[in-house]
Amino acid sequence: MTTLLHIDASARARSISRQIGAEFAQTWRAARPDGRYLYRDVAADPVPFIDQGWTELCDAVLAAGGTDLDRLEELAGTPEQAGAWALVQPLLDELRAADIVLIATPMYNYSIPASLKAWFDQVTFPRMSLAPRRFVVTTARGGAYSPGSPKAAFDYQERFLRDFFAGHYAVTDTVFINAEMANARVDPALAQFRDSHDTSLAVALSAARALAEEYAK
Repeated sequence: MTTLLHIDASARARSISRQIGAEFAQTWRAARPDGRYLYRDVAADPVPFIDQGWTELCDAVLAAGGTDLDRLEELAGTPEQAGAWALVQPLLDELRAADIVLIATPMYNYSIPASLKAWFDQVTFPRMSLAPRRFVVTTARGGAYSPGSPKAAFDYQERFLRDFFAGHYAVTDTVFINAEMANARVDPALAQFRDSHDTSLAVALSAARALAEEYAK
């Protein structure tokens, strides 16, 4: 059974990143009625930041030579580590169960929301591979950050996530679907870019549907 894990991270209930992520999820679920769908909203139900117990659990993983996901519970040898593991386990179980991980996230201050970073921190341990899972990231950006745009160098959202997936999870099968110029909806100074935003969003929704159909095969 193929499993899709869907993570939402926007603080806006009616956000653009959520809309594009939902387009992917709905298309995939329609094409794979036999598939399993898991959902987590890290904005509405925040994951706590890592604490001292987590750092001690991480040290135990390092001392054991790296992450063996099946031995993490065994390595939690102190009450503090056991407490950290009790929080990590359900999050990690969802991630490990997934064949496809769909992350819908806005760009906040050139990067990702703290709520999404907190989730990553909880489910990431040294020398931990998640290959061959596929990652799909649907994003919304207030401005334009695509290659060649004046602010392309400020895109620490996609750059961070690509480096993170490759460096920590050994995952290079990642597709980004970005909708840009979202602030043209609300900022009068950007009103001239509303058509550009509408086009970008339409392209992103179409790309999400097409990719979901491809991944459902």
